[in-house]
Amino acid sequence: MTVQMKPRGKEKNVEVSMSELKSEVEDLRQLVHTLLTIIMEEADGIQSGAAPTIPNQPKRRFSM
Repeated sequence: MTVQMKPRGKEKNVEVSMSELKSEVEDLRQLVHTLLTIIMEEADGIQSGAAPTIPNQPKRRFSM
């Protein structure tokens, strides 16, 4: 196994880039969670009470 030394300037840039990427990944993770929550809860509008209920409509897995 070979270990190569990196100059200090590049190492700092890599650390900054990694922290920026981690921050972006966390932001995207929160966005995906929010979007999935909206999709799952608002697909038929019933769970939030935003749409009137239709008689004999299935409670789950139904979307118009």
